[in-house]
Amino acid sequence: MIVGFAIAVAGCAALVALWSFVQAARKKLPDTPLLVALAVIEALLVAQLVIGIVLLVGGHHPGSLATYLAYLIGCLVVLPVGAAWALAEQSRSSTVVLGIACLAIPVMVLRLNEVWSGASA
Repeated sequence: MIVGFAIAVAGCAALVALWSFVQAARKKLPDTPLLVALAVIEALLVAQLVIGIVLLVGGHHPGSLATYLAYLIGCLVVLPVGAAWALAEQSRSSTVVLGIACLAIPVMVLRLNEVWSGASA
């Protein structure tokens, strides 16, 4: 994995999570700018997937291939599921759901990097 890129993805997701929580505190529903920010993070996660696959094809191997692939693909699922839930509910708590989904991304990216460097537990 490219550590700098992973840090950028995690940092962006953390900032959008903070933004979501501020919006929830202001009793705001998820709005278009927030959803665009989620789309940007999702695009970064797709780029991370491509980088991860290119590294695998290039001969690099993580500590546990199955765990690595699970985190790599799992990262892509979290935000769309959170956004679908938030858009279906349309309440203040839906903005909190988006924040929690965004907080899951840095955790998953950190774990992805740990697995890449050889930690499998």
